[in-house]
Amino acid sequence: MRTLAATVLSAMILSTSSPTSALAQVPPYPAGFKTQMIATNGALIFVRVGGHGPAVVLLHGYGETGDMWASLAARLAPDHTVIVPDLRGMGLSDHPAGGYDKKTQGKDVSGVLDTLNVGKVELVTHDIGNMVGFAFAEEQPDRVTKFVLMDAPVPGVGPWEEILKNPLLWHFRFGGPDMERLVQGRERIYLDRFWNEFSADPKNFDEASREHYARLYALPGAMHSGFEQFHAFDQDALDNKAFVARGPLTMPILAIGGEKSFGPTMAVVMRAAASNVQSAVIPHAGHWLMEENPSDTVNAVVEFLR
Repeated sequence: MRTLAATVLSAMILSTSSPTSALAQVPPYPAGFKTQMIATNGALIFVRVGGHGPAVVLLHGYGETGDMWASLAARLAPDHTVIVPDLRGMGLSDHPAGGYDKKTQGKDVSGVLDTLNVGKVELVTHDIGNMVGFAFAEEQPDRVTKFVLMDAPVPGVGPWEEILKNPLLWHFRFGGPDMERLVQGRERIYLDRFWNEFSADPKNFDEASREHYARLYALPGAMHSGFEQFHAFDQDALDNKAFVARGPLTMPILAIGGEKSFGPTMAVVMRAAASNVQSAVIPHAGHWLMEENPSDTVNAVVEFLR
């Protein structure tokens, strides 16, 4: 059934050719990019598509949306078909009641690609996007030719249990009706905590971006959906352990960490699940690589893909 949020979002999309500009000033996508809603796997997924050539899929994480990839999309579009969905329950996608385990969201990605008649893809992911991309790559390894993961762990893989002990990650267990009431109308306060504490220098996550993403996460159902992304981690860990037990991923993988965040630990995580892993550490950056050091981040991704 179509939700109220989906109706509101569709109206926003139809009312402007550039949904991001209607919310706040963030780096725009190139003019040739088109947007559409794709119904698949019980959800409506908002998707940006542009460029020409082999397909690359960019998956965002929590605290952002697919808007985070604009500068990378601009670099890739001359020789790639760039596909950028908002994950279910985030950004301009629908907010279904369930399906926030990463296997289900991996099937969202498959459904988007099937609708677009796209077969093999390169995959670039960040944060929650890492987890969705991992599930997608595990379920359809022949479809992923290269895989870039940026600065976030994968539930159940490698040093997951040690990572969970970090007190900065208390939000993994935060949620439920009472917590949703606490943050309602205070979404910006809640999200500032992530943008500040996970940055090498908070001023590099600029005010326009903060306003933009805070408005999107204040949409009806958005904070609930965000909490559900984290609540699914226990199931994700079980699913991923079963994936890893089947044998390693074999496609070339680039594991990128921020110097002031996961750093080389990203490669440690992925070498527990894959056999062909390169490592890169982005200097002068924490978790928010595309905001804190976009030049070095984009260069690392582009060099690996090309």
